[in-house]
Amino acid sequence: MEFIWCQHPVPKFHGTRVEVEVLGKRQLKLLNHGETYMMKSPKLNVKFLPPRIDWIGDVNICCQETGLEAELCYVTSSLFGCRGLHSVKGKIYQSSSMKTLYEVEGHWNSTVKVKDINNGKETVIYDAKEVFSELKTPVVETLQRIWPTESAAVWSEVNSSILSKNWSKARDEKSSVEDNQRKLAKERNSKGETWVPKLFTVSYSKEDDWECSPIQERVPPAPIVVPI
Repeated sequence: MEFIWCQHPVPKFHGTRVEVEVLGKRQLKLLNHGETYMMKSPKLNVKFLPPRIDWIGDVNICCQETGLEAELCYVTSSLFGCRGLHSVKGKIYQSSSMKTLYEVEGHWNSTVKVKDINNGKETVIYDAKEVFSELKTPVVETLQRIWPTESAAVWSEVNSSILSKNWSKARDEKSSVEDNQRKLAKERNSKGETWVPKLFTVSYSKEDDWECSPIQERVPPAPIVVPI
């Protein structure tokens, strides 16, 4: 499986809420099946009163090799109720004939089902409780085996302070990281240097502003372990 995901959030403030459009490239390749899926992202809706986070908007997922497409609509609660909170509805269809094959319905924070149009059979394709109960957080085995510029090393003190709930130290360490980045940027500017990513190439477009692609086909080995 190969997954390329570039995120460029664009927030818009609307009084008591913030709506964030997430631009960028999302490409999933299933190498054993020879299938490539391109997908969009819903918008993130953050409400302050009452505090609430939800996904909203339309999403398209398409596979050129199979000719299959999915249209999904993420819906939040209405003004007078919470029936639509965290809900998602849509369909999967053949793009050449526009024939609907499956209907999709559910809630992204609980379960999502598909219904076969031909025989009416319903199948659960996503169960949030099951997914998160089996989800393990990867751990960096040793910082000595990674580059000092990698996120795991740069933010290690901030992360450990957050996990230990030492909020004052976490703020100090965060400020230290940001101050150091400003210092490095200032040094590059004074020398007329342009920062170039080591692992990615960056391209720009009017539609998505920017996107990146990996230079290497495979992620290099890293000292990352997943607890069993």
